Formats: sequence, structure tokens, C-alpha cells
Amino acid sequence: MSTSGPFDPKFSDLPASLPVFPLAGALLLPRGHLPLNIFEPRYLAMIKDALGQDRMIGMVQPRLMLDANHPDADAENPPLFLTGCAGRISAFSETDDGRLLITLTGVCRFRIVTEFLRSSKGYRTVQADYTAWRDDLQNPTANIPPLDRDRLRDALEAYFARHALRSCWDTLADTDDEMLITAIAMGCRLSPLEKQALLECTSLYDRGDMLTSLLEMAAHPQTSQTLSN
Repeated sequence: MSTSGPFDPKFSDLPASLPVFPLAGALLLPRGHLPLNIFEPRYLAMIKDALGQDRMIGMVQPRLMLDANHPDADAENPPLFLTGCAGRISAFSETDDGRLLITLTGVCRFRIVTEFLRSSKGYRTVQADYTAWRDDLQNPTANIPPLDRDRLRDALEAYFARHALRSCWDTLADTDDEMLITAIAMGCRLSPLEKQALLECTSLYDRGDMLTSLLEMAAHPQTSQTLSN
């Protein structure tokens, strides 16, 4: 069962060559919506180029930086995690001071096969392989156990209480399992490594279970250890 909308690409439409936006702590999941404020010249150029083509870019996190004295260290272009998520620019607007405000809608995860020579405009482009994640274009709730919403709610409420945040459970409670997990995973203040782990989960059930565990650990850090590199 497909969950695609009228503007969503089919698997055969996914671009093999994909410009990427490396951003630590940013998580884009299939069918999630990620607002971005674009102001750096090379990424303004990337978005303008994407708008003139297929509107697709890849969100990927940079790995932890190498030692600054390492000969391969490059603060402007750090090494990347190999798994990211392709997103379609579903909305954009211009600002008077030259920025672009865009919304990315997640389409499909990908694995970086190789990185091409940097474009003359400064942004990075990779060869993307979507094969392992082609089910991202299908119904993610098919043939998996239902989410343990009671446990997730308790973990989220404890997380909000610890961080002095206002609960949003009532707003999210009526959404389906995928949108609930996606909204919480993308919105909560988790570490880059934790967000990468959520991105790479094989199934929605696994992501929901991991997300719940991470929230429980974040609410009770004195009794748990967070993910380490």
C-alpha cells in the first residue's frame, strides 16, 4: 500500500545524484516536515538549483570532527554519516535580507555510495543508493506490532517535566503511529548520535521502541547511559 501524495516521487524518480545539506542534530524522516533557514551562499545556490530541477536535496549529519591538527580535517566539509534522508522542497519563501525559508518533506532514506567533486558553487553532491530503504515509500505500519502508546506517553511526559517543557501529547495523541513517532523524534532535543540511530532503524516499530527508550534515559540520566560514539 502506497502512502504517496500527488507530488511525491516514485522510487524510479529518485535522483542518483543528490546535493546534500550536512547539519548536525537535524533529523529528517520519511513524510516528516523539516523547516530550514537557508542563508549560507553555497546552500542558497544549492536550493536555487534544486528548485529549478527536481526539488530534491539530502539531509545528512556530519560525523564528529577529526582532530583539528589531523591532515584530513576540514571544518567546512567534515566527513558525513553514510545514511541520510532525501527530502522534497514542499514550500519556500524569500526574505528581504536574502534568506530562503524552506520546508523539506522527507521522501526516502539513502546510503552514500561516493561523493562527487565539489560543485563550483561550493555545495556537496553524492551518489545516493536508495535500495535498502525503498519501503520508505510504502505504508510503514503494515505487518508490524502496534506502538506502545502508554509507555511512549509516560516517557514523553517525564522528558518534558525534566526539561521544564510544556507537554504536547494532547496535540499529537490523535495522529497515527508513524506521524506520532516522526514528530517526537524530529522535535525532541536528542544528541546527533541518537538521532542518527533513529534514522537508521529498520522498521517503524524499532524506531518507536528506541525513541521511547531514549526518552526514558533522557528523563532519568542518573540511571542510564546515553549512546556514545
